[in-house]
Amino acid sequence: MYSIIDIESNGGAFKKESIIEIAIYRFDGHEIVDQFISLVNPEDVISPYVQKLTGITAKMVKTAPKFHEIAKRIVEITEGSVIVGHNVEFDYRMIRQSFHRLGYNYERETIDTIPLAKKLIPNEESYSLGKLSKSLGIPLTDRHRASGDARATVELFKILLAKDQEKEILKHQKETQVSNNLNKKIMTLTEFLPAENGIIYFQNAKGDILYTDYSSNIYQTATKIFHARTKKWDKLKAETTQIHYEFTGNELIAKLMMLQKAKKKTPSLPFGLYYKDDKYIIERTKGQTGDLLKFKSFSQGNKVKTFINEQERFQDNPIALKEFLSLDNRNEIWISDGRTKSEKSFLVLEKGKLTGYGFYELHHQIKSLNKINKLKIEIHAVNNMIYNELKLSLLRNNYEIKNLPTT
Repeated sequence: MYSIIDIESNGGAFKKESIIEIAIYRFDGHEIVDQFISLVNPEDVISPYVQKLTGITAKMVKTAPKFHEIAKRIVEITEGSVIVGHNVEFDYRMIRQSFHRLGYNYERETIDTIPLAKKLIPNEESYSLGKLSKSLGIPLTDRHRASGDARATVELFKILLAKDQEKEILKHQKETQVSNNLNKKIMTLTEFLPAENGIIYFQNAKGDILYTDYSSNIYQTATKIFHARTKKWDKLKAETTQIHYEFTGNELIAKLMMLQKAKKKTPSLPFGLYYKDDKYIIERTKGQTGDLLKFKSFSQGNKVKTFINEQERFQDNPIALKEFLSLDNRNEIWISDGRTKSEKSFLVLEKGKLTGYGFYELHHQIKSLNKINKLKIEIHAVNNMIYNELKLSLLRNNYEIKNLPTT
């Protein structure tokens, strides 16, 4: 038994999309025995691109059922069947993601008609649903609408079943089952990780932290490691049984947090910015002193050097640059983005020393030293790498800097 499916989404950011239309045809290998087609209220905006592509507008879905109202029907119509779709990974992810938001774990086996079509109908110019349907004479009405695309996929699947003399589909199902067993751990650990920045922690069954790092996209970092073929990650993949994450707001606070909690080894900064022979240059720091800034790579240093040379106040004036970058005796609060849109983060410098960081809601005021100290998370370990990052942030103008209140 098969459930042939197509979904249209609202065009939201990756892992934040919502379903706006769904079509499911329950197919017994010969004919359609049940069907479910519905618009869905995404409880969110529909992007202009999706509206133009599908013709589905906000007005059309305003009175449509919300996903939780159709969830039971989806479970029932797909029960005991294999999900079939053209690029089924997208449709299956959208359904699992929607059920996950309801606290329900939805699992089915899947078949993708794209690789099957490539194997059973070789040498096609394109394997997109539109062009493949035209090539095979499959009627395709209501293109980019769930019912039209799902109905065309049913007809395509019939052709694939008829051409399947070597039982490729059955073989594929068996291979998929084996593959699913191998990849179940990866899916369980990574599927619902957020595609946002923060610290990611790989832990074993005892809860020991095996690896931690800052990531601009937690989901991508985890999946990249688990799908990596290099041996350096083999032990980590084998021993990891849980992945946790922590939103940080920005990279510098993430590095501070890792320094305090995970005692992460400080990365080397082998290149430095120097002023020699009346010009700024990037050289290796080994055996040298007097660098104005340090960098993890030559290319990073070169970009900063180019920026500095474009600033009239620093041209041929290393003293002005050094004074600008100096943190000596600075009593300031540096404000930047927080962990959410309704939050800000801050760093506290006292007499040039970084003493803490914290977060506050936008509707709160932190104009007094007392309030800052209540919210501040004190730090006990700050290395030269962190201070170098602070100086780079001054150049990039990453922070809103205010004087630290005295009372």
